Amino acid sequence: MEQRHLGRTGLRVSRIGLGTLTWGHTEEHDAADLLKVFWEAGGTLVDTADVYGDGEAEYLLGRLIERLVPRRDLVISTKAGSVPDPERRFDGSRGHLLAALDASLTRLGTDHVDLWQVHAFDPGTPLDETLQALDLAVSSGRARYAGVSNFCGWQLAKAATWQLALPGSRIRLAGTQMEYSLLQRGVEREVLPAALDLGVGLLPSSPLGRGVLTGKYRHATPADSRGGSDHLAPFVAPYLDDTASRIVDAVATAADGLAVTPLQVALAWVRDRPGVTAPIVGARNAQQLTAALSVETLSLPDEICRALDDVSAPVHRYPDHDWSTL
Repeated sequence: MEQRHLGRTGLRVSRIGLGTLTWGHTEEHDAADLLKVFWEAGGTLVDTADVYGDGEAEYLLGRLIERLVPRRDLVISTKAGSVPDPERRFDGSRGHLLAALDASLTRLGTDHVDLWQVHAFDPGTPLDETLQALDLAVSSGRARYAGVSNFCGWQLAKAATWQLALPGSRIRLAGTQMEYSLLQRGVEREVLPAALDLGVGLLPSSPLGRGVLTGKYRHATPADSRGGSDHLAPFVAPYLDDTASRIVDAVATAADGLAVTPLQVALAWVRDRPGVTAPIVGARNAQQLTAALSVETLSLPDEICRALDDVSAPVHRYPDHDWSTL
């Protein structure tokens, strides 16, 4: 699998990443199959978080490292900052973040992670305190690189600029993880321009539109799908409207013309967007993951990309674009 640099750093990752959001509810043998298929295909970037399965995803990944895949062959990314507190969903304080990192390392069974990300912006903590936790994590060797997740445009720009203000004493932000797909192009308004300008690599989550872009929901909701489960149906529901249906139909048409699957078309589109380093793909089984990894050999023709761009184009108005063009 092709490797790409994450932002303007020396960190190289596979251009498709493996997500572990559901590993808290995944049997160990199924997770082992996923990791083995991913590794054998040349994949390196494995993404997790301390809250996935209340820590079980990290714990499961840790059990598989070395026994199944050498630690040195993986780029392990985890996140901290989300908390199960209805009064405060995110805690970006230095104390919480560093304690959470230590707990993650224990569950993962490793002395460092390759990429450590703040899971979301915490308005209750000064941003410089949150960023200092990233600096301390890297300077102590517990993390090799640092990034953020779910930061909007001004938050990312402020954080990345702050880190560049004193080279050598602050850690450059390597990446930002955000939802991005043909069904969710909001990052193109401000986040992606900021990331491109400041040298921050984008790691798209839900690149298949929460599974909707595979076409599985075109005519009905499969009982064994996320949309058919009680706890994940609300996660899928926003992408089952008429606008999404038009986009999914266009993806299916493109797939038919190229003799590939809608999954491959949707994933290739987001993988090759400007600023994107590696979409993070979640899969329930090895068969689904193999189907996603088969996109490695596919590059979409320019005319197909333009057609998909047009049908899924987000609304850009003042001040998102140059005012003189409006």
